[in-house]
Amino acid sequence: MSVSRGEAKRLSKTPKQRWLEGVYGPATKRRPERKPRFSTISDDEIEPLYTADDIADLDPHRDLGLPGEFPYTRGVQPSMYRGRLWTMRQFAGFGSAEDSNERFHYLLSQGVTGLSVAFDMPTLMGRDSDDPLSRGEVGREGVAVDTLRDMEILFDRIPLDQVTTSMTINGPASIVWAMYLATAEKRGIAFDRLGGTIQNDALKEYIAQREWIVPVKPAMGLVVDTFRYGSRDVPRWNTISVSGYHIREAGATALQELAFTLIDGLEYVKWGVAAGLDPNDFVPHLSFFFDVHNDFFEEIAKFRAARRIWAREIERRYHPTNERALMLRTHAQTAGVSLTAQQPYNNVVRVTLQALAAVLGGTQSLHTNSLDETYALPTKEAVTLALRTQQLIAHESGVADTIDPLAGSYYLETLTRRMEEGFERYLGEIEGMGGMVEAVERGYPQREITEAAFHFQQQVEEGEKVIVGINKYATGEKTHVPTLEIDPEVERKQNARLQETRKTRDAGRWGESLEALRQAAKSGDELMPRFLEAARANASVGEQVQVLKGVFGEYHDPGYF
Repeated sequence: MSVSRGEAKRLSKTPKQRWLEGVYGPATKRRPERKPRFSTISDDEIEPLYTADDIADLDPHRDLGLPGEFPYTRGVQPSMYRGRLWTMRQFAGFGSAEDSNERFHYLLSQGVTGLSVAFDMPTLMGRDSDDPLSRGEVGREGVAVDTLRDMEILFDRIPLDQVTTSMTINGPASIVWAMYLATAEKRGIAFDRLGGTIQNDALKEYIAQREWIVPVKPAMGLVVDTFRYGSRDVPRWNTISVSGYHIREAGATALQELAFTLIDGLEYVKWGVAAGLDPNDFVPHLSFFFDVHNDFFEEIAKFRAARRIWAREIERRYHPTNERALMLRTHAQTAGVSLTAQQPYNNVVRVTLQALAAVLGGTQSLHTNSLDETYALPTKEAVTLALRTQQLIAHESGVADTIDPLAGSYYLETLTRRMEEGFERYLGEIEGMGGMVEAVERGYPQREITEAAFHFQQQVEEGEKVIVGINKYATGEKTHVPTLEIDPEVERKQNARLQETRKTRDAGRWGESLEALRQAAKSGDELMPRFLEAARANASVGEQVQVLKGVFGEYHDPGYF
């Protein structure tokens, strides 16, 4: 039986093409869609429907695998949350070490399963609390830590061998980590019993957060030094948390966050191998840190693509025999930049959706932001609600009861593949420049992020992207939200303690420790043992940073824009 030319043409089309032309097209002519263009937050166009046609080239065995198996798209652990829930953290630290210690104990009593330390701006910048540039900032954005004495108070009565600790600090990361190790040492806790993470991500500081102390290449050397020490002496510690979070908060798209973070990670591995380290030893101690923004499916796809890309790239480049080197493990935090001061209780809903995306994406650790963080550091009540958000997802939603429940979704798998293709484009650009260090020195990722941030802001101002309570459904009403007040006495007391430490420490041992640090920095010797001795000698963060700056110089933003 012969068919007409028109019928043959119709039959040659896929079911999706026939539906778009014969059903969807006429329907949208009768009733126009609610906006002219649909796109993700990253501005990738969203089609009206996804079908098997869109993932026709997907090989489930090759591209998805199974949980705990290469390429880890579906998760790095075979049982995922059926065996153990993600680590529930709440980023905490404010005022004095005593204030933050009290908050830590409260959070542990409420079900937090890992501590996450926020340091104040002077500590992050490697300045002591009595530095003139620290005035007015001590204890304001996190806890002030100057010497070993502060670290001891911060973790007083906390079992360091039973609780994992994450410390968000980068430029002076080695110095602060050494103080933590010295605190454990004074309690008789062996280093091989300590678990946790130090952020220690120098590259993202130059790309986005801008809390640096020395130029890029010496900073990379400091990071590699911690790789060496950690894999040898602190085997349960993650010596870096390669951070996309701050890249995203600076205005990057989801793709840029994914690409720049993974390429940063590959750069650290390259530098470690060049320094003579075995990737089987140190790469398993690399962890990652991603933002979780509002675009639900895009964020889930980002986590799944990240695991697949990392496994394939490390396998392709280094062929490790230690399978753990292929497993991308990540902490996640809901998007601080998405929170609004207007209608602040909307933030509870935003954070819930973001946390759910992180869990469906397969994170190993999660922090949920508090509703009041656009005003101040969170109150005890707000941080408790943020923690309860995680606990409700874990125990009442059912999403943790099966592994990677959205796998096979036409839309999700298409987004995951798009992420991978976008990564390849950025990788080609950056490797063409010689790697991420060279790209950073040229200002390439910085410019890409700035352009993306500008484009998104334009979309918001033109109403193309809706932010509830900002450019739609706004009201003139002011909502009163209780905020955390930092006692002005914190700075005075912190400076008094620092001065007392300087008066009572062993001046000879202190001077010798700083000189040993200076000589090691000059000669390229290992630095972590010197940082550890400086911590024992009560040398301050600022004093040690000044030694490093004296040897390596200071970094000054070249002003790319």
